[in-house]
Amino acid sequence: MVERDKTQTKADHRRIVIVTGGNRGIGAAISCRFATNGDIIAINYNSGKVAAEALVEEIKAGGAEAFAIQANISKSEDAKRLINEVVERYGRVDILVNNAGISKSTMLMLYNEADWDALIDINLKGVFHLCKNVSRQMFDQKSGVIINISSLSGVTGLAGEAPYSATKGGLIAFTRSLAKELAPFGIRVNCVAPGAIDTAMLAEIPESEQEKLKKIIPLGRFGLPDEVAGVVEFLASPAASYITGETIVVSGGLP
Repeated sequence: MVERDKTQTKADHRRIVIVTGGNRGIGAAISCRFATNGDIIAINYNSGKVAAEALVEEIKAGGAEAFAIQANISKSEDAKRLINEVVERYGRVDILVNNAGISKSTMLMLYNEADWDALIDINLKGVFHLCKNVSRQMFDQKSGVIINISSLSGVTGLAGEAPYSATKGGLIAFTRSLAKELAPFGIRVNCVAPGAIDTAMLAEIPESEQEKLKKIIPLGRFGLPDEVAGVVEFLASPAASYITGETIVVSGGLP
C-alpha cells in the first residue's frame, strides 16, 4: 500500500502554511485557498502591512486561522526569524510557498547593478534563506512540502526581462536539485510557473500591449490568481504525493 503524504489534512490536523508575499495578488489567492481548506496561514509581507492585516481579518471572518508576519526575506536573520516564529507558535511547518518576488522590465543595456542585485536578493537569495531554514524543521518532522513560484519567463525567457528570467530560471533549477536532496526525508519540492496573470503587476503594462498579449494566448485571456492558487493547492495535497522536482506552467497555452 502506498503511504499517503504526511501533510494530509485531517479533522484533528490543520496544516501550518507559510506564504511569502502572501498579502496580495497571487500570494493572497494562495493564502485564501489554504484557508478555505481549514489550514493555518502565516502571511508574510515586507512592507504591505495594511493589506496583510486586512487579509488576515478576511480569513478569520471566514472561520479560518491566519496571522501576518513582517520579514524581509532577502535578509538571512529575517528569514530565520520568520520560520522560527511559526515553529514556536505551532511546533512545525507543513507547507512553505515561496511566492514573494519582484520584477523590472527593460532592455539589458538600461539595467543597472542595483536593479540586478535587488532581483537576485528577493527572487533567489530569499528562497535560499527560507528553504535552508525550513528544511531543517521539515527534516526533523520527516515531512513537508515546498512550492516555489517561478514564471513562464524562467522557462522560455522573455525579451526585456533577461535578469528577471535568469532569476526565475535559476529558481526552477534550484527546485529540481533541492527536490532530489530532500526526497529521502519525505519532503517534496515543486515549482509553479505562471504566465500572464491578472494582477497589479500586469496592470502596469499599457492597455494596448495587454491586448496584443491576449491575442497570442491560445485561451484568449489572462489567467486569474486563483487559477494559480489551484495548482499550488494540488501540489500541496495528497493527490500529488508522488510528484517532486517538477515545474507546472500555468499560462493558458502561451508558449
